[in-house]
Amino acid sequence: MTDTSIPQPTAAQLLRSPTMLLAFGFGSGLAPKAPGTFGTLMALPFWWLLQHLPPAQYLAVVVVGAVVGCYLCGAASRALGVHDHGGIVWDEMVGYWLTMFLAPAGWGWALYGLVLFRLFDIAKPQPIGWVDRRVHGGVGIMLDDILAAGYAALVLQLTAAWIG
Repeated sequence: MTDTSIPQPTAAQLLRSPTMLLAFGFGSGLAPKAPGTFGTLMALPFWWLLQHLPPAQYLAVVVVGAVVGCYLCGAASRALGVHDHGGIVWDEMVGYWLTMFLAPAGWGWALYGLVLFRLFDIAKPQPIGWVDRRVHGGVGIMLDDILAAGYAALVLQLTAAWIG
């Protein structure tokens, strides 16, 4: 059931605003259930392109995405009058790309990274939960997902090293 007290933009509104379109992950954040997961899924085709870049360029794209995301997420949040609308998923996209930095090639690893990232983003172990509650605006929206990506990337890399 959707909370009607939280404003939900329409697809037409997203198309009229590049900021909202990007913040809502090209519309994936409009999913009625699990918009964060749909936003993370939207990150997959972009990751597929990014994985072919040299590591320094890949990381540069992710850093630019995170900096731009602070603006996008903050502007969308202010436009909707809420702290962190569930449909704002640019942070999930950047978080997934960060999770997959230097990950082994292959769709199995891509899906494993997606599951790990979503688990840490949903569970919010410390300090992620603290950041989520206390750091506001676009920086806060982005930072908790960056931290979740750090945990997910660590587990992914340890798994890859353990497997061999």
